[in-house]
Amino acid sequence: MTPEAVVQYLRQHPEFFEEQVDFLSTVSLPHPHGGRTVSISERQILSLREKGKQLEDKLRELIEFGEQNDAIGEKLHRLTLALVAARDVESVIQALHFHLREDFAVPHTMIRLWPQWDHPPTAEFAEVSAAAHDFAASLTNPYCTPKAMVDTADWFGENAPHLRSFAYVGLKNAETIGLLAMASEDAQRFYPEMGTLYLKRLGELAAAALLRYLA
Repeated sequence: MTPEAVVQYLRQHPEFFEEQVDFLSTVSLPHPHGGRTVSISERQILSLREKGKQLEDKLRELIEFGEQNDAIGEKLHRLTLALVAARDVESVIQALHFHLREDFAVPHTMIRLWPQWDHPPTAEFAEVSAAAHDFAASLTNPYCTPKAMVDTADWFGENAPHLRSFAYVGLKNAETIGLLAMASEDAQRFYPEMGTLYLKRLGELAAAALLRYLA
């Protein structure tokens, strides 16, 4: 008989365990951690304990994720309040730079905007390449990568050679109005497999705040 056939038989004949109590009491199984043998009942207890530990670990992991999400949500709330309180485009840009650096611990943040109207003479409105325009327009979701995209490495100046991870968020409404680029020397700060829900919400908040003064 194959192991599968034995399992199928036991499932179909649960009375086996009641009828063979004496036999079962003589059966010994290897200890899951080696070194000795244990009875079936003891092995079952050990198995249940192991499953209980796995569930505890999973619950602890879920609690940690929940706490992390709460912390991020609180930071995003503080940024939202700062953007609402901003009274001009310069204040919006300043709030974005400050909170991303101080609250979200993003060491390098660059913003580029390209409206078709008058704007302040700041670095955020410096001319950008057609490649950067096209790249920003192509982003339907935030994009995380270990290398700088198109020619955006130049935006980070002398820090560029030391940067190991990047996150790009298109600033959009009906059309693309700019690009938010974040970078870090830590290769694990932004990585392709990471969740981008909060980055997307950040981009939506930033675009909405900027459009109040750029529209």
